[in-house]
Parts: sequence; C-alpha cells; structure tokens
Amino acid sequence: MTRTTRVALLTAALALSAAQPARAGLLPTSVTVTPESGNFRWTYAVVLPTDTKLQSGDYFTVYDFGGMVTGSATAPDGWALSVKNVGPTPDRLNPQDDPLTPNLTWTYTGPSVTGQIGLGNFWATSTFDKQGSSFFVATSGRSADGAIDRNITETVVPTGTVSGVPEPTTLALAGLGLPLVGLTRWVRRRKA
Repeated sequence: MTRTTRVALLTAALALSAAQPARAGLLPTSVTVTPESGNFRWTYAVVLPTDTKLQSGDYFTVYDFGGMVTGSATAPDGWALSVKNVGPTPDRLNPQDDPLTPNLTWTYTGPSVTGQIGLGNFWATSTFDKQGSSFFVATSGRSADGAIDRNITETVVPTGTVSGVPEPTTLALAGLGLPLVGLTRWVRRRKA
C-alpha cells in the first residue's frame, strides 16, 4: 500500500468518525469539595446526555474514594447507594481499581427518563481533601436504538493519608521489634 493510499484511507476514516455523533452514557459534569465538620464533602454533579435513556438498574461507579466516612453518602430520590471495595465493571471496561479503597456505586431505581437532564448532586464525605485521579464508570441505555451504553471517564477522588496515626502494620512491627531491641541490650550488658 502506498503512502498516498494510506493517507487517503486515514482521511476517509477520520471523516466518517467525525460524521458519527459521539455517544456517551451518564457523565460527571463537575466535582466540588467543601469542608464539613472537620471532613470534606465531595459532590458529583451527573448529567444524562441527549441520546440516552435512564432506566431502573442503570448505574454509575466512582472508583477508589479514599477516606470514606461511613454512612455519609447520599443521592437524589430514585437512587440507591452501595459501597464496596470492588465495584461493578461493565463488559469491555477495565478501570484500574485498588481493592483496598471503597468504590461508590449509585443505582437508579426510578421510572425511565429520556433526554438531556441534570440528575442532581451525588455526594459522600471523606477525611481527605487532596484530589487524585480515578474513574467514573456508567451503564445506561441509548434512546435511539435501546442498546446498552457503557462508558468510562476520568474523575477526581479524595486521596491521601491521615498523618499522626500509625497504620496497624506499623504498630505490629513495633510490637515485635521493641522486645528484640530490649533483648539485644540485655545480652550486651551481660557480656560486658
């Protein structure tokens, strides 16, 4: 295949892809962080695009929400929340997921909705205010043909560590190590 033919094919492919409307399911439009009683409220505004139909059972997951304050999350009416360390992953999507950090999954339980509309604010509280990059994964239906649309996009999540509080493994190592240090000092004194 000549260079001219490859360029012509590439140009034709780009023209065809530009002619097709872009499709995406539920999308986060903004993320805000506000202080709340010594913690931080993370609010995700989510929108239903024009060509999408929201039905009962459709959902979205925010992966790796660090520092989650138990019982702090909420959503608009018609949505149920589940918090698990491993979130549901739609077919063909493979976001990176830390199995030690909670994922927030909001599942729609209301009547079918079609067309572009803001779905409201979904929030959870974290002990962290530092932002890290993670994934927003959603499953919903397309209004034109009823096909299932699965999308993944980047979003921001709380990340960090709590300073001044040792992790359990650090405490365990100290518990094992301190007696050994004492034993070593005792043996050295006996030999002297």
